[in-house]
Amino acid sequence: MKRICSLLLAGILLLLPLSACSAPAQSGEASGSSGDSQTRTVVDMLGREVEVPTNIKRIVCTGSNALRMVSYLQATDLLVGVEETDLAYETSTKRDYAHVYYDTFQDLPVIGKGGGTAYTAYPEEVLAADPDVILTCYVQEAAEQLQNETGIPVVSIRSASANFIDQDWQDALNLTADLLGKEERCQELLDYIDTCKADLQARSASVPEEDKPTVYTGAVTFSGSHGFAGTYANFGPFLAVNARNVADETEEDAFFEVDLEQVLMWDPDIIFLDPGNLSLVEEEYASNPDFFQALTAIQEGRVYTMPSFNNYSTSTTYCLIDAYFTGTVLYPEQFADVDLEAKGNEILTEFLGKAYFDEMEADGLYYGTIHLGE
Repeated sequence: MKRICSLLLAGILLLLPLSACSAPAQSGEASGSSGDSQTRTVVDMLGREVEVPTNIKRIVCTGSNALRMVSYLQATDLLVGVEETDLAYETSTKRDYAHVYYDTFQDLPVIGKGGGTAYTAYPEEVLAADPDVILTCYVQEAAEQLQNETGIPVVSIRSASANFIDQDWQDALNLTADLLGKEERCQELLDYIDTCKADLQARSASVPEEDKPTVYTGAVTFSGSHGFAGTYANFGPFLAVNARNVADETEEDAFFEVDLEQVLMWDPDIIFLDPGNLSLVEEEYASNPDFFQALTAIQEGRVYTMPSFNNYSTSTTYCLIDAYFTGTVLYPEQFADVDLEAKGNEILTEFLGKAYFDEMEADGLYYGTIHLGE
């Protein structure tokens, strides 16, 4: 029953439009004097009531995904500091926003190490940067520690989304937009996402369930690299195109390590693997070739790449591109008119203002077939 409810909920959330970029619930009216000293109280994503300036002009971001949200909303001009972890992507495309905005980030003072949702801030450097507000994706204890140490309002914009675009992700984006005065940009993004989701659903909905191939995604990246057994139930790109994910037969909700014998029992028609972790799979293949050769998908050459969209939380850009690629593989007739490079560049431009699909492929985030053991 747990699995059925989880799948039904995931499907409903996927089908629902993201709708208007409305302001989040507020627990109090604006107070104080006019101008920059005026304040209001907002309820953040952890349910905390936080008093913030009405007109926010200076921000820093801490924790995985916070700066991505700000970047998607085109609000990087408000930044007065950056985490060290976001400065390693001048040439690497693995982290979408950090690659595109590298030139902006490199000139900012470092206000923390970064690297997850635990406390990694440098409080003295945060104070020196003098932000009006700190936007964070820290866990609650770390968020409250940072606010207590600096005396600066800390607002959680953390989304609990595992791997795709759902209501929780929308709420986080809405809150961020409301704080930064980016409601119009927020609505533009949500409208575009709704269009993509509707397109993906419409194309795949016409395929009868019995005609759909079964699929498996392995070697996924989630809190680190994993070999062939690392997989997902409720996998976003599969949900987006109504794919028959064999892992959805389990009671898992998201990432998990599956028993390889179970994969043999499933014997999926099509397999997708993260090219970033392909070296791990090749090592596994070398030590246990009989297992891999027993899989029909490998025998028949139906193994494809699935570039990771997890790098300091979910790169929504790459997740959407993955969904379109999945559609072209599973339902070639319904997706025959999709030029993946053109669609990928469209998505990247909409979210980040730069088309760099060719850079992704050169950096190992490529879309195509895989031949293990060659």
